[in-house]
Amino acid sequence: MPESILVLTHTDESGLLTKCSLETVSAGKELAERLAAPLTIGIIAAEPTSAAQALRGCKARVLSVCGEVFAQARYATDVAGCEALYKATDATLILAPQSSRIARVAAGFANRIAGSIDTHINSIRSTDSVEVSRWFYRQRIEASMTRSARPWILLIEGGVYPAFTPGEGEVLPEKILVELPEIHTTVIGTRAPAQDAQTIRPDARMLFVAGAGWTKKQPDGEVHTSQAGDLILTFLDRTGASLGSSKSLVDQGGDGQPVLPFLTHMNQVGQTGSTPRHPRGLATCCHGEEPHVVGWRFISERRAISLDPNCGWTRGKADVVYVADAFKVMAQLNELLGSKA
Repeated sequence: MPESILVLTHTDESGLLTKCSLETVSAGKELAERLAAPLTIGIIAAEPTSAAQALRGCKARVLSVCGEVFAQARYATDVAGCEALYKATDATLILAPQSSRIARVAAGFANRIAGSIDTHINSIRSTDSVEVSRWFYRQRIEASMTRSARPWILLIEGGVYPAFTPGEGEVLPEKILVELPEIHTTVIGTRAPAQDAQTIRPDARMLFVAGAGWTKKQPDGEVHTSQAGDLILTFLDRTGASLGSSKSLVDQGGDGQPVLPFLTHMNQVGQTGSTPRHPRGLATCCHGEEPHVVGWRFISERRAISLDPNCGWTRGKADVVYVADAFKVMAQLNELLGSKA
């Protein structure tokens, strides 16, 4: 049976296609070229014309479901929009970004179209059949799989494909009518912390990871948790880095030990935390053993600061290790960053 491909995309708060959507477009375009299959891109947006200009030069049919009801993520409307886009194409392979908006509706969408679904896909290969890979057990096991069942929905992990770069021309999306259900929820506004209060920044160029050493006794025999917090927050403010943490550090609050008040389990990276993707990473006051390194699997350039010349980071786990006191290094680094600003 010949394959046909549908790529589902959606916009962000500014009305433009999200970065993960454009990465999924690249994945769909590459797969379509390998399979010599027709490619269709579906847009979920309040107003799709501006968003569609990011697809110039893609050489694909572009469809959209639009209207004010699609301005906000909502299960009832988004799943109906995905279903309408699918019915307009009857695609056998459906690629979508592993974003919170799509992940929320993906299972219900698969059920509506009697399709199969796999999530967190990090690569797609095609020879005699389409084969995909994904990680299991906190990125410690990689599995390859294929399915004969169609339609097959694949949610593409962010950061594994380059974002599509638009070319010349203009794109006019075809608008697809959607039969919407009765809407029971209304978005009345958004409450979010101030930008400088956000410590988790997925698009940051650098990941800064703090370990438990920040809250341990220092060479003077005292604990300097307040100073540690000031150094870390100042560095994050001046660099725009994203903040990660070892499990031992975020667990300390339950043990009655000194803690950094701005850290939560959402910041945790490693075997039992997240596996972020940033071009660079700097680890401080953590020993660099396997549970920590699992969270660094997709960091391109790894650096660490540690007083122990025999710590785990020096055993082939980091590109550069600074054997020094993290308090002194970060204080001097913040001073240099401040003068540069």
